[in-house]
Amino acid sequence: MLQAIGLTSTPRRDRPPAVDDLTFEARPGAVTALLGSRGSGKTTALRLMLELEPGRGITYFRGRPLHRIAHPPREVGVLLGDIPGHPSRTLRGQLRMLCAATGVPASRAEELTRAVGLAGLERRRIGTLPIGADRRLGVASALLGAPHTLLLDEPGAGLSVPESAWLYELLRAHAADGGTVLYATEDPKDAARNADRVVTLDGGRLVADQDVTEFARTRLRPRVAVRTPQAARLAAAVTQEARAARRPVEVVAENGNRLSVYGSDCAAVGDTAFRHGVPIHRLAAETGDSGPVPRTPESGAPGRRPAGSASPGTAPPTGEGVPSADGAREASAGRTGGVRRPARSPLRPLRYEIHRLLGVPSTPLVAAAVLLGSVTLALLLGRGGRAALPAVLAGWPGISPLPPAALGAGLLGAFSFGEEYRYPALTTGRGTVPRRPGLLLAKLAVAAAVALLLGAVVVVIDLEALRFVYGGELISVPRNWPSLCVSWFGLLVGCAWAGVLGAGVFRAAAAGVAAVLAVPVAFVPLLQKVLTGPSVRSAAGLPARLREFAGPQWSPAVDRWLTGGLRVIGQPAGVALSLTLTGLLCAYVFTGLRRKARW
Repeated sequence: MLQAIGLTSTPRRDRPPAVDDLTFEARPGAVTALLGSRGSGKTTALRLMLELEPGRGITYFRGRPLHRIAHPPREVGVLLGDIPGHPSRTLRGQLRMLCAATGVPASRAEELTRAVGLAGLERRRIGTLPIGADRRLGVASALLGAPHTLLLDEPGAGLSVPESAWLYELLRAHAADGGTVLYATEDPKDAARNADRVVTLDGGRLVADQDVTEFARTRLRPRVAVRTPQAARLAAAVTQEARAARRPVEVVAENGNRLSVYGSDCAAVGDTAFRHGVPIHRLAAETGDSGPVPRTPESGAPGRRPAGSASPGTAPPTGEGVPSADGAREASAGRTGGVRRPARSPLRPLRYEIHRLLGVPSTPLVAAAVLLGSVTLALLLGRGGRAALPAVLAGWPGISPLPPAALGAGLLGAFSFGEEYRYPALTTGRGTVPRRPGLLLAKLAVAAAVALLLGAVVVVIDLEALRFVYGGELISVPRNWPSLCVSWFGLLVGCAWAGVLGAGVFRAAAAGVAAVLAVPVAFVPLLQKVLTGPSVRSAAGLPARLREFAGPQWSPAVDRWLTGGLRVIGQPAGVALSLTLTGLLCAYVFTGLRRKARW
């Protein structure tokens, strides 16, 4: 059961809150519609339930608030708007990435792809999917963890009749299997056809909480829609004749020259217009929306559907590309035994990050550009014979602030958080990314691994290209190659981490790239002046003093490596990079690292 208690959004400026003291229940085994016109607060209410919107109140999902649920995707499946995902990612890659984040086997993605009717579209890019396939992908994403509760915002908007029928049959099958379904809609007829209970909002407040039979009786009434250039005259004539005949007829003036007549029929209204000489441009019988009803909160079991609507057991119409009712039931099944309970593993965010990195074309494009640029610069620098061998192997000319490998590592690191904020997939709120320690550590680990791999490949390819073009006898390995390797890989990993943290703090990939470039362009020149001043003391002999302080004697090799590491860190670039990373990490922590959000 879903219980929303006292939901109130935080008001902005001088405006009233979008949702004000909203309390209602959505019961298991039933489909509940959250009905309201545009701007009534439906979406804000859903976001308050998911703790994506600042405000007061609390929502219980089977007795627990969302932040107390150890594994939210198994309890709540969400679809708010379009699918939040990188448009260049394939449908299969998107679902497998979400499987890794959810902690379910990758086979669940294949199962749901078939169940929601997307078989054959696995290699299609998300950005090229039509709206029907996009919505089915959203349903599949919401069902990955086999959740008990489904929250959907306007799920049928823009869908064709067969696709809409299939979608609501899926919701009906989920509820029939014991789940809870709550969806928002603007259309009263949609709520009357597809819901068991209707919760009506107006101006952010609860107007009515009714079973569907009572809702249809009080809100949806037969009417006669009339369009005439003499609307006021016809309204007065119809009202006068109804009073004379003592018939309960209500005439409502619509926008312009339209009338809605309740309690009458087309023949009676047409006869009245003829008798009074009123021209009629349109006369039709409709099922009308009588507007918000008075506040009448009710409780009780979900009622029966009104006559003429689809029953829970009726299969929806099917068509090309629309899955059958059996597929809908297969997609909603699994809460009791079809999907095993996801294991809580520290490798879950790591698997997610690897899928995220390898699922977009930007990763191979950046790597290819780095390799091509590095080889070109290495050959140009080696041709003159005046550049130092380390600079040649790195493809690092003196006029460039960073070598191509460092720029590429920083760019890929910036994408790791930049794409999360631009195309968020972990949460349903656009621009919202969970600041979890596991996610941060996974991104730092993957960024470091990519930087190390990129650095090693760049050096090997540059070396082989130089030997092929200029001959191997002109290239000799320097004696201080260990310290050079430490400096090289430390630079790449530092740039990658600066990109990750910069994008995570400022929520944009461009900010991560700026953080990478700020080290050599702004901080290094400043620190060079500070570190070369007359009052600077040398750290020479620090390893020996540390050895004396520690007590046990270590080997001379460890002494040499420690000395080399301190020499690297003590360089202006090393100091600047260390300070930058420390500052960005502190900023990331202080801007929202919450302990209650756990992987």
